[in-house]
Amino acid sequence: MVTLSGCTKEDADAVFRALSRAYESDRAANETPQYVSEGHATVWTTTFDVAQPHEHAEPVRLASPVTAELQGGYWAVDQMQATLAAAFDLLAEGMAAGDQEKDVQLRLSSGVHQEET
Repeated sequence: MVTLSGCTKEDADAVFRALSRAYESDRAANETPQYVSEGHATVWTTTFDVAQPHEHAEPVRLASPVTAELQGGYWAVDQMQATLAAAFDLLAEGMAAGDQEKDVQLRLSSGVHQEET
C-alpha cells in the first residue's frame, strides 16, 4: 500500500501514474486523485501488486516534494522503494518493522536525474 500526503493532487497523480506503469493497482487507469475538502490535509492511498512488474519506472518531475508511506511485506516494500528510486530522488524519513510487515516513510522529489531528461 502506498499513501501520499503533503502534496498537490497533480503531484499525487504523477507518483501514482509512475507506479501504475510498473504495477497493477486498485485505481482505474483514468482515475485521478481528488481533494476531499479544500483547506484540510488530504491523503491519497492506493494498493499495488508488485508480484509481476510491467516495466521500469521512468524519471518523473514533481512540482514539490511528496511524502510517501509504503506499507506491506518486506519484499514488496523493497520492490516498491526500488521502483520509486528509479523515478524520484528519495530521502528516507523513517521505518518501522514488524514480524511480517514494514512501514517506510520517504520524501520523494525531482532531482538531478530528472533534470537531465
